[in-house]
Amino acid sequence: MIVEYARSRPWKSSASVAIAVASLSLLCSGCSVAEGPVLDPKGPIALTERDLLFRATAIMMIVIIPVFIMAAWFTVRYRGTNRKARYAPNFDFYWPAEIVVWSVPAAIVVWLAFHLWEYTYKLDPYTEIDPSVKPLQVQAIAQDWKWLFVYPEQNIAVVNELAVPVGRPVSIDITSDTVMNSLVIPALGGQIYAMAGMQTRLNLLADEEGTFWGRNVQYSGRGFADQQFQTLAMPQEAFDSWVQKAKDSSNALDAATYEVLAKPSEKVPVTYYSGVEPNLFECIIGKYSHGDADRMPRSSKAQLTE
Repeated sequence: MIVEYARSRPWKSSASVAIAVASLSLLCSGCSVAEGPVLDPKGPIALTERDLLFRATAIMMIVIIPVFIMAAWFTVRYRGTNRKARYAPNFDFYWPAEIVVWSVPAAIVVWLAFHLWEYTYKLDPYTEIDPSVKPLQVQAIAQDWKWLFVYPEQNIAVVNELAVPVGRPVSIDITSDTVMNSLVIPALGGQIYAMAGMQTRLNLLADEEGTFWGRNVQYSGRGFADQQFQTLAMPQEAFDSWVQKAKDSSNALDAATYEVLAKPSEKVPVTYYSGVEPNLFECIIGKYSHGDADRMPRSSKAQLTE
């Protein structure tokens, strides 16, 4: 299970780790944690992804650090005023140098490939995080320019706000009712594309309470910059209260209301719906199933021609 794997392999102290952390700290010295949530994960998926980033950086330091050291040494050693430096204008081959130049980068590529191959399967977004726990089902629908989150089991829907219980896996089915989008919550996991007529999936888990930023990272038109949302990770009791808050809303997401909501709009405030049109998610996917542009909503066709 992904959770057990992430928690059973804590980031151990070593020279390579120290180098990776120091390098990333230098690169991100002008960023706060809020601006770089990838380095401050709040779930096992994001934690494993961060550790893989550190490990890959440490591996690449094997060639990067010697290059910088040699660049400085060559500059000093072969400066114009150093008459003792060896001058060999006809030098064209030295087999020890050839071995180093080719073998070290090749070894790094193989080493990185090994890690990426392993983690490609461990971090498959379709894989359940903990099969022994029933995940919370959420349906994410990308629109122009907002996110609609449907909770089929609770029969509620929310615009631009996603709530999840701490410690419980969440399975998000994703699609688009417009052009291609991409959903990402950096503090919890990586990005997954949302495409019209198709369904993708993302399994996440938040192991800390908090409010985590999420957004569309695939350019989709003039309102792209503001297509953001907040993910609220809360205890189960607080989540139940949040669900009840949505159920108490006077708005219902029937077919007519959805048609209005799907029209292009920017900076849409958080909106709750106490009921959802049956099979809404499946109907949105089915609308594009034949790839017929004439069946697409006017908003989507307009985006494709912008």
